Amino acid sequence: LPNLENSVEVEAEYVSDYRADNSDPVPVLYQSGYLTIKGYDIRTNFYTLGFPNEEVKYGFLKELMPSYSHKNINENSLSVLNMMRTLERGDADEMMRCLQAFYASIPYDLTEKQHKNERYFQMLFYLVFALMGQYIQTEVKSSRGRADAVVKTQDSVFVFEFKMDANATVEAALQQIEDKGYLIPYQTEGKNLVKIGAVFNGEAGELTEWKIVES
Repeated sequence: LPNLENSVEVEAEYVSDYRADNSDPVPVLYQSGYLTIKGYDIRTNFYTLGFPNEEVKYGFLKELMPSYSHKNINENSLSVLNMMRTLERGDADEMMRCLQAFYASIPYDLTEKQHKNERYFQMLFYLVFALMGQYIQTEVKSSRGRADAVVKTQDSVFVFEFKMDANATVEAALQQIEDKGYLIPYQTEGKNLVKIGAVFNGEAGELTEWKIVES
C-alpha cells in the first residue's frame, strides 16, 4: 500500500489488463480511478501510477480499513481522530495506549498467520498514520534514513521507531532515532521534539512496550 503513493511502475500494456481473474489489483485500481498516471518514461515505456489526490487516497484507505480491523469504519475513524487529538494535546503516552488498544482489538483468527510477519504491523501502522494525515502532517523521510513515522502538530514533532524481533527493546528503537538523526531536520522549527520507541510482540500480535523521550 505505501507503494501506491506515486511509486507504482508498470508497463504501458499492463494498465489495460482489467480482467476479473487478475490477482494484481493495480490495473483495476487504475481503471476505476483510484490510481492515475503520474509519470511516463518513453525509453522503457513504463508508467508511474499514484493516487490522483489526497481525497481519493483517504477514501481508498477508509474502504480498506475494515478488512484489517474487522470493525465498523466509523469506529476506526473515531479511533484515528482520538489518536490525533491526544498528540495535539501533547499526550504521546495516551496516543500509544490508543494504538495499543487498536491492535489488541483485531480478532486473532483474522490475522493469526500474519502476526509473525513484520509487514503486517507495518501495514496497519501505515493505514493508521495515513488516515491521521487527514488532520495533521505526517512525514517519514530524511537524508540519513527512514523513520517509521514522523508526525507534526502545531507545537511538537513526534518521531516513531518500532521494533519486532526476539531481542527488540525500546532502547534500541530510541537509539536508532538518535543514530540516524531523524530529529535533525526539525531542530530549527522551534517545536518540542519527542522520540518514541516501541516494541511489538509478533506472537501475540500486540504493541507491548514503549518509551517516550522529549528533547
